[in-house]
Amino acid sequence: MSLKHVDILGVPFVHTTRSQFVEQLENHINAEKKAFVVTANPEIVIKANEEPEYMELVKKADYVTADGIGIVKAAQLLNTPLPERVAGYDTMRDLLQLANNNKFRIYLLGAQQETLDKAITEIKREYPSTDIVGSHNGFFDWSNNEIQKEIKNAQPDLIFVALGVPRQEKWISQNLDYFDKGVFMGVGGSFDVIAGTVKRAPDAWQKANLEWLYRLLKQPSRFGRMLALPKFAVKVISKKVRG
Repeated sequence: MSLKHVDILGVPFVHTTRSQFVEQLENHINAEKKAFVVTANPEIVIKANEEPEYMELVKKADYVTADGIGIVKAAQLLNTPLPERVAGYDTMRDLLQLANNNKFRIYLLGAQQETLDKAITEIKREYPSTDIVGSHNGFFDWSNNEIQKEIKNAQPDLIFVALGVPRQEKWISQNLDYFDKGVFMGVGGSFDVIAGTVKRAPDAWQKANLEWLYRLLKQPSRFGRMLALPKFAVKVISKKVRG
């Protein structure tokens, strides 16, 4: 199944629902084919627009999903609507459930060791049939190929990379050719949420599309990153006006 794309400020977003997307990734796993997934919010789109090298990394991905509600709203404004938000954290949860049902093999890369250990414990508790075949924290020598070798030898079906933007996309892009199979997905701070060290916005905030505000209130240090939101809005509106 080929999925069409919607261009938002030069970034090609996949036109899909979350359930369709998870099914698409399951097809990759069953066919033992590789896939590189970027879950992109407005911050990532602005970064890609301001840094050509990062834009190239994003465009190398097989799939870019609409992680933020701002992406969905922008697509509507530009008359190229997307079906729904496909958030990275929710998609990761869906994939963990898929792995649990099918005994798919999982590798986790990133975060502090304590957070990683807690996330693994929680995943094993919630998804007991999932086969975690390896893990490594986010602190390693990029010039050393030991991580590459460890992952390749473990033969995982799903590789969740939680190194943060842009490191996770950079690592996947630089190393993807080394592997024969596996869905590689950048998941940002998802390990922290699964581990319980960072709390996700309550459902009411999510439904009101205010998850970004909840995160800002809980983590004021994110303020600088949040400045990308008005930049994104201005760029989208300018594109709309220009037609």
